[in-house]
Amino acid sequence: MAVGVFDLFSVGIGPSSSHTVGPMRAAAVFVAELRESGVLGSVAALRVDLYGSLAATGRGHGTFTAVLLGLEGFEPEKILPDEVEERLASIAETGKLNLAAGVLLDYAVEDMVLHPLTVLPRHTNGMKFAVSDAEGNVLREATFFSVGGGFIVREGEEDAARQELEETKAELPLPFRTAAELLGRCASKGLGISDIMFINERASRSEEEIREGLLHIWHVMEACVETSLKREGVLPGGLKVRRRAPDWLERLLKEDKDRNDPKYWQEWVNLIALAVNEENASGGRVVTAPTNGAAGIIPAVLYYALNYAPGMDKATQADKDDVVVKFLLAAGAVGVLYKEQASISGAEVGCQGEVGSASSMAAAGLAEVMGGTPGQVENAAEIAMEHNLGLTCDPIGGLVQIPCIERNAIAAAKAINAAKMALWGDGTHRVSLDEVIVTMRETGKDMSSKYKETAMGGLAVNVVEC
Repeated sequence: MAVGVFDLFSVGIGPSSSHTVGPMRAAAVFVAELRESGVLGSVAALRVDLYGSLAATGRGHGTFTAVLLGLEGFEPEKILPDEVEERLASIAETGKLNLAAGVLLDYAVEDMVLHPLTVLPRHTNGMKFAVSDAEGNVLREATFFSVGGGFIVREGEEDAARQELEETKAELPLPFRTAAELLGRCASKGLGISDIMFINERASRSEEEIREGLLHIWHVMEACVETSLKREGVLPGGLKVRRRAPDWLERLLKEDKDRNDPKYWQEWVNLIALAVNEENASGGRVVTAPTNGAAGIIPAVLYYALNYAPGMDKATQADKDDVVVKFLLAAGAVGVLYKEQASISGAEVGCQGEVGSASSMAAAGLAEVMGGTPGQVENAAEIAMEHNLGLTCDPIGGLVQIPCIERNAIAAAKAINAAKMALWGDGTHRVSLDEVIVTMRETGKDMSSKYKETAMGGLAVNVVEC
């Protein structure tokens, strides 16, 4: 299907869209096919092989446990944190996996076969599932790739998926693949970027469904922040990273009692970004935006739009809802450009594809709701990515904590500055968003694999974990 706003913003669990959400989704698809094909009752053995980055950093990213949950039939959009803890505790205690919620097997994390130095041709995030009967005959097997943002692709279906994408895009009222095409649509129709995205979304959903769906996304983002601010102590994983968001909130409420002093805008933006990514790091419920590792940027910048953009002090709730919808549609339109022209996978192009893309999307959303022209919105997105080019993905211990959590706060501020810079211009600029996206893609190709979520370079090897 053509990539839409609800593909880029989906509810899932932390800490990683490519290493947690994608593998869980792939495993769930595999076991659903076991049920549908009628072979589930004959399954006596299971084999899971993880390749490349999934194997190298899977423990810190929650890949192994996510696969177990997917194999039990859970889906990332629907599973709740309490269910995660309950099922993983049961598997660890009993050594039994309830395959597709129908067949008990002796299987646990330790039974997974890891190939950290083997990268399958399609993508570094590869996984293979196979089940056999009591005689050892393979009943069914499949290989999937988690290509970033929770998206998965099955081996052997890449060409069909690309063809389907092009066919469904052709069915959209106003299709676009590049920023130039998007700006052309805006010019020919006299519409804004969020309007173009809204019209395309109406091809598959009603106006009410789009609006309710986007407001739901925002409410989940807000709930994520609220949950995180109630947690204290250190994050799981062994790095003993202390949660900072609750203490920051306490201090902010003392210094900015009415929560409306403009001199504290950056502290509030930092707080929102940190809170979201601390919740993500603990495996909590977050919105992939467009990835989990970058999940705090868009909610932080949207918070800024709702609280500090001109005129918002007099806005009604309906006005604020309109801002949320418009912001996410414009951000989603820019996300489509990155997904289709480059990548949003840290394992494929480094963190520029995750934090860089999110910063660019957030800048576009903010410029849009602050009254920017399509040219200014495109310029905002370009500025934000241009200054995230070359960003590496080298988290310590394979955990989505250092430098990921702070990086979201920094990128949120970049997005706000990018939007402000673009709005002070007239929309004309020397470097186009398309040129920056292509540059990001090529930079990712040239980047050493050590700096692409493999825990083989950068902070991952130069900082002692304990």
